[in-house]
Amino acid sequence: MSEKSSPATGATAASEVARRRSEGPRVKPRNGLDRYFEISARRSTVTRELRGGLTTFFTMAYIVILNPIILTSIDTGNGPGVDVAGGSLSFASVAAVTALIAGVMTILMGVVGRYPFALATGLGINAIVAVYAATQLSWPEIMGLVVLEGLLITVLVLTGFRKAVFEAIPAQLKTAIAVGIGFFLTIIGLADAGVIRPGNPLITFGVGGQLAGWPLLVFVVGLLLMAVLVVRKVKGALLIGIVATTALAILVEAVADIGPRISDAGENARGWALQVPELPDDVVSSPDLSLLGNFSLFGGFERIGIIAALLIVFSIMIADFFDTVGTVTAVGAEGDLLDENRNLPRSQPVLLVDSLAAAAGGAGSVSSNTTYIESTAGVADGARTGLASIVTGVLFLVAMLFTPLVEMVPSEAAAPALVIVGALMITQIRHLVWDDMSLVIPAFLTIALMPFTYSITNGIGAGVVSFVLLRLAIGRRRDIHPLMWLIAVVFVIYFALEPIQQLV
Repeated sequence: MSEKSSPATGATAASEVARRRSEGPRVKPRNGLDRYFEISARRSTVTRELRGGLTTFFTMAYIVILNPIILTSIDTGNGPGVDVAGGSLSFASVAAVTALIAGVMTILMGVVGRYPFALATGLGINAIVAVYAATQLSWPEIMGLVVLEGLLITVLVLTGFRKAVFEAIPAQLKTAIAVGIGFFLTIIGLADAGVIRPGNPLITFGVGGQLAGWPLLVFVVGLLLMAVLVVRKVKGALLIGIVATTALAILVEAVADIGPRISDAGENARGWALQVPELPDDVVSSPDLSLLGNFSLFGGFERIGIIAALLIVFSIMIADFFDTVGTVTAVGAEGDLLDENRNLPRSQPVLLVDSLAAAAGGAGSVSSNTTYIESTAGVADGARTGLASIVTGVLFLVAMLFTPLVEMVPSEAAAPALVIVGALMITQIRHLVWDDMSLVIPAFLTIALMPFTYSITNGIGAGVVSFVLLRLAIGRRRDIHPLMWLIAVVFVIYFALEPIQQLV
């Protein structure tokens, strides 16, 4: 029995989804907006799309603050801050351009892709970029390589290769990706709130093994509130939860004067993780867009050589390429948008916008932009179409001017939504096959490595390589799509990139 027809594909449940979808919309499109975004066809409403867009924005608005914190703290040997034309990255400029690129590309995703995916600077890719910026290249040079990486992936989309790779991954792994991202979102939420922290052993619970401090109490209250609203099926449960928890956080800070977890005065383990929830003195701030266009397209090649530069482009491209595969699969599964083969219908425009976003992030000098897994929060709150993305994108553009208001939402108020979405996503585990260890082990590695290595790409890579090896080991070579061989080889190179770089 082939992979496509085997239980491993989860085809039974998925085909039922496809059957219901093939019956067509329950009501005819009400107007041109409804027709273009297929709002009724996807059993949604304009109100749900607006609400879902708001939820996605509030869940990922932290990037407007976190991205400049990361990029302006990179130590290049001359003190914090990467070198940009003799100076350092400006916090205000990184924040403004981060919001600008996220807003423009998310709106483009809504208009062209017509799915509820939001985009912003990718933190996983940021980690790679930060290492090279601190050790080998200037900031404009590494941003030039990011632009090239985005353009290269765009070519792969236009040739149909990226979509072909997406569809070549077997359904068992696609389901495992969705489940793994559920756990990944959960650990992100717990880490953002400070419930789990680095320590000895590897991670510790709260502060000294206890849920100590007011911010952690705010998180717990927010988590329980959202859980109650979700199980009671309250419309807008996550958005209501974020807003209510933020209000509680502002009240707690006003009374207790807690302050940030890390400041110039030192570390306060019981402080707020990122934003301190305070009413701002100023509501509007003028955006600094001076970073736009600050990149050197081929400067990296001149500094470290062609082969070394290409290896950097390759590492960024793999992370970008497969992070998007995982995100699209997970968000599509949460929104019941996948077809019988666990593929996203009409995915080509989505992949194209995502690829262009990578290049746009480099051109804006704020690192590669990618589709955000936090989009699942909006989908869980009802979003099903690109209209929600337009709402999210517009809010990002507004955030350029109203950054002080964005800073009011602490991560302790947004993190509970990620944990709840993680719980919703792991329900996909029911589609996995458990009686064939050559399928169970790749699925398990995919699920486990995402949260434990803090990387969607690592989880997908481990799943792909082990799937090919184990299906080959039991004589099921015909179950392996030809492209899966290529993907497996690419991941082997990706995992061995460090020794390869040392050789060249």
